[in-house]
Amino acid sequence: MNTTPRKTRLDALAIGLLFVCCVFWGWQQVLVKATLPLIPPVMQVALRFVLAATLLVLWCRWFKVVLFGRDGTLAAGMLAGSLFALEFVCIYIGLQHTSSSRLTVFLYTAPFVVALVLPRFVQSEALRRIQWIGLGCAFVAVLFAMSGNFSNNSAVKPEQSWLGDGLALAAGVFWGLTTVVIRATKLGSIRAEKLLFYQLAVSALILLPASLLLGENWSQTFASMNSFAWGSLVIQAVAGGFASYLIWMWLLGRYPATLLSSFVFLTPVFALLFGAWWLGEPITVSLVAALVLVGLGIVLVNR
Repeated sequence: MNTTPRKTRLDALAIGLLFVCCVFWGWQQVLVKATLPLIPPVMQVALRFVLAATLLVLWCRWFKVVLFGRDGTLAAGMLAGSLFALEFVCIYIGLQHTSSSRLTVFLYTAPFVVALVLPRFVQSEALRRIQWIGLGCAFVAVLFAMSGNFSNNSAVKPEQSWLGDGLALAAGVFWGLTTVVIRATKLGSIRAEKLLFYQLAVSALILLPASLLLGENWSQTFASMNSFAWGSLVIQAVAGGFASYLIWMWLLGRYPATLLSSFVFLTPVFALLFGAWWLGEPITVSLVAALVLVGLGIVLVNR
């Protein structure tokens, strides 16, 4: 069990780790979008979690972390893992129907789900008025940064965009509910490795058969995968599915979930920056203004 006292605010270590994670997560959305023509969505996320779970098991064996001891968290772990799987199914399929930057806007409604639902179970997580203003400020900043792309989404057919938006919004809800389950149950007191294992293992068990049921052709995909596809899969598994989420689970066990969730509003801004670098999208004045608003929102929420 994790016996480290929980902190009431984000310190320099938490802010530094969150910043690195947000940079990577912003870039990862663009990477996944670029890989979809090469690896079908559910197969891609299933392989990502299988590889990440394997790395996690090896990590735990090396550091002698117990993953299978009885501690009364199985039911909550299965629920968190199922929500985690649904979140990523919505993300990967949604990216087929909308741009990565637009999807990220709707995905990052997750902090609102946490802020609205979690105080019903954990009274100490309730936000004060000034923190709500900060949260709203950050969300407006994200919408403002992305507003230029909303009217010029040429890569996606207009009749399909609503499906991508809906899936992205659903992914945000599932992400928020996963955080609520972690903080409102015994999952918040177990080691980060076991918490992550629940999510990776359960997701892999769900997504592997789901990919086959959806008719994704594994043999044909493996035969046609190039070095970029393999490299993308390895990066998503090692840095995305293993390292960054292990850090995130560790942070959830030690810091207020509402403050952590509000900080990740930086990720959509990084997603837009990497989209501009990779896909040649213009950086506008609205993006610079959004960066300022996101910074202001983070300061207010962390007061």
